[in-house]
Amino acid sequence: MTTTIRLQREAFDIAAEVTALTGGHTDIGAVVTFTGVCRADENGEPIAALNLEHYPDMAEAEIARHVEEARARWPLLGVTVIHRHGRIAPGELIVLVVTASSHRHAAFAAAEFLMDYLKTRAPFWKQVETVTGKTWVAAKSADDAAAERWAGRRGTAAE
Repeated sequence: MTTTIRLQREAFDIAAEVTALTGGHTDIGAVVTFTGVCRADENGEPIAALNLEHYPDMAEAEIARHVEEARARWPLLGVTVIHRHGRIAPGELIVLVVTASSHRHAAFAAAEFLMDYLKTRAPFWKQVETVTGKTWVAAKSADDAAAERWAGRRGTAAE
């Protein structure tokens, strides 16, 4: 399985990342991508930017561990996870998850599993800049509930 995990400040090119993952592979029948984009507001208040902080070695290791868990759950042929850090302005891309498999069900489930993990458990901290100052953002209970549904559940090619 081809795996790419990168934590970076720079923007990324979605099409180039998909091509890098799938190029030369005739066994891939499905590619699912998820791209997170910085919104211009947080809870209805306009924002200037998000600031994302992380522990580099810990974050990469934890993401790699969850990619391996996804690979164990579903018959994946490739995974790319790119997560930006630093200051991100509204409209800029934050995160990219690409999953490739022979069949769509595995690709969709694995992408959703990885995003639920990244949203709730990856060692990143989000700070919002507004006109009135900066505030740290806590995880939302709906995101935690989405991540909990994967506990103890094994994926299949048909899922």
